[in-house]
Amino acid sequence: MSIALQRVDYDDPQHQRDLVTLMNLYASSPSGGGQPLSLQVQASLAQQLSNISHAFSALAYAEAMAVGVVNCFQGFSTFRCRPLLNIHDLIVHPDYRGQGISQLLLAHVEQEAIARGCCKLTLEVLQGNTAARGAYTKFGFQAYELDPAMGQAIFLEKRLGVDSANHAD
Repeated sequence: MSIALQRVDYDDPQHQRDLVTLMNLYASSPSGGGQPLSLQVQASLAQQLSNISHAFSALAYAEAMAVGVVNCFQGFSTFRCRPLLNIHDLIVHPDYRGQGISQLLLAHVEQEAIARGCCKLTLEVLQGNTAARGAYTKFGFQAYELDPAMGQAIFLEKRLGVDSANHAD
């Protein structure tokens, strides 16, 4: 099977549909909170992403079908005084998992990070998502700690506003 990667053109209607379809597939799964994206999010996601200058997304296609997507945001490491790249979403269609698509998307992101002069890639993953954790470990990701005596970093959130959806964003 041949997989082609394309940078998402947030203004392209097909890319918009493919992005939302894969995001909605993940959001509806237990790892994504078990609820589809709201209609408002589905309608405005691509436009909102296009407004973020440091954001980029890539789609993986098998033939004409979108089978994977990655959404990334550039951040900044104050300890290294250099940019970093955060992988906010990495989704592979369930029918195409185990075929190396995540590794292709991660390699694409890594090349983009290198081109941007980033010092590292970051991401978050649920403890129970063993398949995703395995893919990330295979690619070289590891838990983050500065000093073993202080332990590993953990991800925390505080929701703001009226959005009480249970999505993994």
